[in-house]
Amino acid sequence: MSVRRLTSGILLCAALIFCVTSMAADKLAELQAHFDRESNPVRRAKLLEKLGDAQFQEARRAYKANDLVTVGIVFEKYRDNARVAFDGLQQKHADAERQSNGYRQLEIHVRRGIREVDEVLLRIPDEYQPPLQLVRKDLDTIDRELIGMLFRHPGDQPVPHPAPPAPGTTPAAPSQPEVQP
Repeated sequence: MSVRRLTSGILLCAALIFCVTSMAADKLAELQAHFDRESNPVRRAKLLEKLGDAQFQEARRAYKANDLVTVGIVFEKYRDNARVAFDGLQQKHADAERQSNGYRQLEIHVRRGIREVDEVLLRIPDEYQPPLQLVRKDLDTIDRELIGMLFRHPGDQPVPHPAPPAPGTTPAAPSQPEVQP
């Protein structure tokens, strides 16, 4: 094999990689624009699945290129998108148990996002971890809120606290159960 053929093969591979990367970035920008324009919160939550998958792919590509700053930025944008989708669902359909469409998809994808962040946190140096740890904490908070809204139990209602005693009075002693001999 001649040096000329080898060089042209390497250049062809580099051009192909550049084209694929460029198309992926264009697709990500297109999905983000579609997500930003969407006014229906259920459709927005469902769009996050495609957009989030593209963002995860972009984060993996940036990690392989050792561009750890971009990895952090991509995951921060994902977290912001998840919060926007969640807030929109809460405003439009506050009862997630009755109208769970959108909530379910969002919860599943946010959990996937937590796993993606966890995988990156295991691999990157300590100096790049704090922003991703914040993203992970925020995603975990969103996930817990979603689960709490989707799976409420009757006993989950807040228990009213007894009124405090009036000033100047002594609180009644708690009654002791009678002991049978």
